[in-house]
Amino acid sequence: MKEKTSLPPIAAVVLPRKAPYDVNLLFPVLFLVGIGIVMIYSASSALALKKFGNDYFFLKKQGVFAIAGVVVLVICRHVPYRYYRSLTYPILLLALILLLAVHLSPFGHSAGGSTRWLRFGSVSFQPSEFARLALVIYLAYSLSKKMEQVREFKIGFLPHVVIFGIFAFLILLEPDFGSVVILAAITWIMLFAGGVRLFHLTVTLSPLIPAAYFFMMDAQYRVKRVMSFMNPWEYSSDEGYQIIHSLLAFGTGGVWGVGIGKGYQKLFYLPEPHTDFIFSIVGEELGLIGVLFILGLYGMITWRGIIISRKTPDLFGSYLAIGLTASVALQVIINMGVTLGLLPTKGLVLPFLSYGGSSLILNMASIGIIMNIGSSPKTLVGTDVDVK
Repeated sequence: MKEKTSLPPIAAVVLPRKAPYDVNLLFPVLFLVGIGIVMIYSASSALALKKFGNDYFFLKKQGVFAIAGVVVLVICRHVPYRYYRSLTYPILLLALILLLAVHLSPFGHSAGGSTRWLRFGSVSFQPSEFARLALVIYLAYSLSKKMEQVREFKIGFLPHVVIFGIFAFLILLEPDFGSVVILAAITWIMLFAGGVRLFHLTVTLSPLIPAAYFFMMDAQYRVKRVMSFMNPWEYSSDEGYQIIHSLLAFGTGGVWGVGIGKGYQKLFYLPEPHTDFIFSIVGEELGLIGVLFILGLYGMITWRGIIISRKTPDLFGSYLAIGLTASVALQVIINMGVTLGLLPTKGLVLPFLSYGGSSLILNMASIGIIMNIGSSPKTLVGTDVDVK
């Protein structure tokens, strides 16, 4: 006589079980957002006063972005992450439409020699930020679906690289080489985590390296960026100007910093002090102690994301968590590497700290999704149930 198996009630599977917020993830994120608001005001007040006649201009806007980001985080925390599986292709299509709209619609907006934004009245949005989230969701869905055939080139590798290539091509047209590098790194990490053969991942890097080299050498300003990275003092009046003043900011800050609001590099010496180079202002005003504290907060986020990925009950959630964690961590590494002179200059904001609505809201959404993955009910352990 067969033994009856005990199955969980359907309500336990369909309805998300209430769980407390993951403070190990929520605390560092909110702390970084709070520090960011303070540092954005410190870094931008002089610039805002000169440009807009209101030293609170960027502070007010970032406050609105922060509130919207918290709302998005809470929503994503309570939306079961398995819903994204059924929405994978609509999300992917929406990202593609938005990237095309940058180039083909009248809403495409240019600034600093690049066309990377869609502007609707006074509201601007950067589609490449959404494309990064869409790509992570797609890769997580596809890799979990094809897990038994993921080692085959035509199934586990080629389709994912084609989708990445389409996004990369549209973003390169903006042009935004840095975002493409992040997308490529995320794709490689997720394919590696998904079990794609290392041979396929390494061999295909061979043609990409010379392609990246020719792309960088194709434009004079990119050549100057590379040369100024090697020796910024030789290009102190143009391409090396930013990195020199960034290093001066860190040097001036020393161990304890000069104090919030007392930095000098933000006073029209260091360009974009509230966006790409806000970490330099942190180094100057909060010193080494402040820098290490912020590094610790990012470390907590990254470590917690990895732990959640390892403990997630199904492959889709695991891949989604590792992809979103890698997305945040790579932005941090590249931004800090640029400000410290370890990487060539690239216009990329620092997650949760820098001024900007698109980056903040979508990164907060990513954290909300990771938190939902971490709170998944234990009744689903060992299953791959879709919530319809």
